[in-house]
Amino acid sequence: MIKFAGLGRFAAATVLISGVVLGSAQAQEASPEQLKAARAAIDAIGATAQFDNILPGLAERLKADLIQDSPNYQDAITAEVDKQALALAPRRADLEKEAANTYAKAFSVEELTAIADFYNSPVGKKLLKDGPIASRETVKAADIWAQGISRDLQRQTSTELSKVIKAPPPAADPANPAATTAPKAATPAAKPKQ
Repeated sequence: MIKFAGLGRFAAATVLISGVVLGSAQAQEASPEQLKAARAAIDAIGATAQFDNILPGLAERLKADLIQDSPNYQDAITAEVDKQALALAPRRADLEKEAANTYAKAFSVEELTAIADFYNSPVGKKLLKDGPIASRETVKAADIWAQGISRDLQRQTSTELSKVIKAPPPAADPANPAATTAPKAATPAAKPKQ
């Protein structure tokens, strides 16, 4: 399902991932002005918000795995995993920094400012909020439209081809596939014994 807000976030994530992969190949560093504009754009579109649940999700999975292995130590496991997760939480800023560097390299200061201005405007906020709903309804409409087009294409093609093709091919019988094969040649009659 395509989402308007999701498109912006998808583009942001794509740029982020490609920037992380290709970032080491680029020697040019972003200026402080570029980084500031990039952070504003990232905040406006919520480009990294989708990553907020990574550490909590990893912590919950680790707890479940460890508790499954040692169920009598559930309290100790929960406390220790939570403690370690909280200790790692400040590293979330590293992702924000990488995202800002990626955006700063992908867009000019003017473009980043325009992105931030748009998504901070009432219409930009509305697009982020209501865009997924509009997109979902558009996809539903496209599905209905495609079904109608498919039906009409098949019906109209069959009607026109029936004028050219005189004998329609036999219908497939799933219960008896041999019935739809070409007719067998007549077997010669048995010769009488002499």
